[in-house]
Amino acid sequence: MKTREELQEIREAAKKQLDPHPKAGAKIRVVVGMATCGIAAGARPVLDTLMREVARHHLDDVVVTQTGCVGVCRLEPIVEVYAPGQEKVTYVKMTAKRAARVVAEHLINKNVVARYTIGAAD
Repeated sequence: MKTREELQEIREAAKKQLDPHPKAGAKIRVVVGMATCGIAAGARPVLDTLMREVARHHLDDVVVTQTGCVGVCRLEPIVEVYAPGQEKVTYVKMTAKRAARVVAEHLINKNVVARYTIGAAD
């Protein structure tokens, strides 16, 4: 990035990915807990990876958003996946590497990565 225009383009692209109103055609919502507890636990790289991987794979039916505290601070960073007609999937103790795997396995191949879910963390 060398110019203000390039920075503005990056900013606008990121805003579109974080739009709280689902984009037309979006069917799957991926929500990242971005309260102080989540950020302190490393949620920012998780959010960045999710946005980058969703864009890289052209997953037009997926929108990545953020929320405040999910309520289970000891399990942060937390990512929740909402898909129509399915139960919510809650991923816990996420990392950027795990986030990339969730995109590849869950969002693309439709296979929940059970070892990262809240049930596996208990």
